[in-house]
Amino acid sequence: MYGGALQVLLLVEGLQRRGVDCLLAVPRGSEVEAEAMSRGLPVRGIPMAGEADPLLPFRVRWAVRAFRPDLVHLHSRRGADTLGALGASWSGVPVLLTRRVDNPEPAWLVGPKYRLPQRVIAISEAIRAVLLEKGVPEEKLRCVRSALDAGPYLRPCDRETFLRNFGLEPGDRVVGMAAQFIPRKGHDVLLQAAPAVLRRHPRTRFLLFGRGPMLGEIAQRVGSEGLGDAVQLPGFRPDLPQILPCLDLLVHPAMMEGLGIVLLQASASGIPVVASAVGGIPEAVVHQETGMLVPPGDPHALAEAVSFLLDRPERAREMGARGRQRVLEEFSVDRMVEGNLAVYREMLAD
Repeated sequence: MYGGALQVLLLVEGLQRRGVDCLLAVPRGSEVEAEAMSRGLPVRGIPMAGEADPLLPFRVRWAVRAFRPDLVHLHSRRGADTLGALGASWSGVPVLLTRRVDNPEPAWLVGPKYRLPQRVIAISEAIRAVLLEKGVPEEKLRCVRSALDAGPYLRPCDRETFLRNFGLEPGDRVVGMAAQFIPRKGHDVLLQAAPAVLRRHPRTRFLLFGRGPMLGEIAQRVGSEGLGDAVQLPGFRPDLPQILPCLDLLVHPAMMEGLGIVLLQASASGIPVVASAVGGIPEAVVHQETGMLVPPGDPHALAEAVSFLLDRPERAREMGARGRQRVLEEFSVDRMVEGNLAVYREMLAD
């Protein structure tokens, strides 16, 4: 239930509110299937074994023929963007693909992969630029930014409960990170930056939320590098709307990122962000206005930016307030849903 899955659920909910009939096909037994069911969304779980699943095109074709939609909207996970497009095209239904990551693909793959969809939506201008550079025709490309249901993040911090839950003291400064524990998210850069921050602000505490294949490695490094008193790994937390408003700031030292929903969540919570200037992140964080942008993979620059905001709490609060206003104005769910609907209408008119 990370950013992409949440975006799909928000999209389906928004389409239903507008009277559009939908069927959400997701990996059987997945968390997104359970969440969709809990929200009362029309969902069908089907086996999805990734890019090497030879039966996935047939399962998608079966689902398309059973539901008989006007178009199929694919999202880039678990082979849905390639094998799913093949299965949907066999049924003669227009195909739309949303791409959510900015990592470049090999040139030999781009041609066949993006030939079947009639349109390709990028969730940021940065992703659109990557696809354009790799040879995806400009007439196919559209940009519809990801959105945030900001309501849950607008509530004030319950400071007493927050401190008690994480064993913190009233004078502690709290820096958060919420991301999958995978190499491209930059946890190792934060661990390299932490000692420099602690030398200037010894009461700083780092909360690293999430899970993933690198969690054990990061936990081992926290212990071996003597950071156990300052760094906590609380795991994946569904209660981020209650946690984020209590942070002093959020860090996101990613090496690549399509947009970064957690950056919007932090801004909606009224806290500033320190993040890498890569991918679509500069579209989510405005440097020196809603946060600070630093070069990727640079622990010194990351430590300096974090310390800069910890040294200037009033400036940090101003950035947080501007970030909240920007999210409310530019990243609403209605804006995202209407953007997708506009592409649907364009395809059906064709």
